[in-house]
Amino acid sequence: MVTRRRIAVVGGGMAAARFAERHHALGGTAEVTLHGAEPRAPYNRVLLADVLTGRYDAEAITLPTGTARLDVGSEVVAVDPGARTLTLADGRREPWDHLVLATGANPLLPPVRGLRDPAGGRLREGVHTLRTLADCVRLAEAAATASRAVVVGGGVLGVSAARALAALGLDVEIVHQGPHLIERQLDEDAATALGAGLRRLGVETYLGNRARAYAEGAPDGTGRHVELATGYRLGTDLVVLACGVRPRTALAHAAGLRVGTGVVVDDTLATSSPGVYAVGDCVEHRGTVHGLSGPAWEQADVLAARLSGADPHARYGGSRPLSRLTAGPLEYAAFGEVHHGDEEPAADPELDVLRLSDATRGSYKKLVLRGDRLVGAILLGDLATVDGLTRAYEHDDPLPGLPLHLLTAAVPTAAPPPTTTPTRATDAPAPTAQGVAR
Repeated sequence: MVTRRRIAVVGGGMAAARFAERHHALGGTAEVTLHGAEPRAPYNRVLLADVLTGRYDAEAITLPTGTARLDVGSEVVAVDPGARTLTLADGRREPWDHLVLATGANPLLPPVRGLRDPAGGRLREGVHTLRTLADCVRLAEAAATASRAVVVGGGVLGVSAARALAALGLDVEIVHQGPHLIERQLDEDAATALGAGLRRLGVETYLGNRARAYAEGAPDGTGRHVELATGYRLGTDLVVLACGVRPRTALAHAAGLRVGTGVVVDDTLATSSPGVYAVGDCVEHRGTVHGLSGPAWEQADVLAARLSGADPHARYGGSRPLSRLTAGPLEYAAFGEVHHGDEEPAADPELDVLRLSDATRGSYKKLVLRGDRLVGAILLGDLATVDGLTRAYEHDDPLPGLPLHLLTAAVPTAAPPPTTTPTRATDAPAPTAQGVAR
């Protein structure tokens, strides 16, 4: 009797689901089992803010997993690479032929006094993270009786959470230590336009500020509040911590695998132990930890191709990730070298910058080009051209047409040879309200 190979996946998140679905779609015959600590099937974590607003229900964001067996509510507590077994929290031991670590990441908690209950060590009542559907349920219940919220962190997750809470009718304040919102993906001009859009939704921002303490009540009669490093207090009914994530590597470290910031893998997604692989937010590849869904799925696709036999020589050479927020009245996309042109003199004189802004419509667009190749872009408030620009960036295709046309019309999939090269460091004048394609 022929025994099927056993592939055990530790984790039940987006990377795990993508691997299982693609392994099946590519004709893989191994028995795949997903061991997920959460008591439900894998789901699209990117859409949690939209579950919070009610745009989607929990079942609508469930992800396909092919024919994989789902062992939900089963936390893996130990891995033995030598014996090729894993141990679950309920005491079960499961054998495997190949192991895929897709353990994800934990929310990064800021050094703010008073966040945890001194007795139990858990986050205090009124303090929330937004990483799981269970987090989403608790936050939605708290928001139903709240009128004010403070979001600590002005990155992608913080802005998304603030937008969702504002949509529920709360007055929201973002406290962000950085110089402007989403500083890793947006330049200052784009962040300013984003901040203006948030204010229209009832969200105020405190930039260059650090939250230093949380209190449920003070002797002077002040109610629940967040205290800033300046001493200023923001009254609130609930707090959302959105300060980024840290790769979950404890299991790999205990198993003796090589761990840096994340679980270290090579171009085959293999770890330092034979038969053990890793994908997703827990991964460090060529010194980079992405922490985004796009790279996680690209890694899962490569590993699925290899382990299914569809392409045993597939390799992961890195990702060119896209940051994108599209739900609700605020939308943006950003990728590549978005900060070129912010410094004087320019860090790379071979790069050209084209900007187009419209304060009336709250839109801002920026392209960074090297000759006829796109190396970075920001689109805020109008994503009509994003698909074509993204394809051109990912495939390193030459861009067609006049520079301004690239910001106001969709980019063809098959690009003809360029006819014009943009003037270096060009800043297009702001158009009239009628001058921007919708």
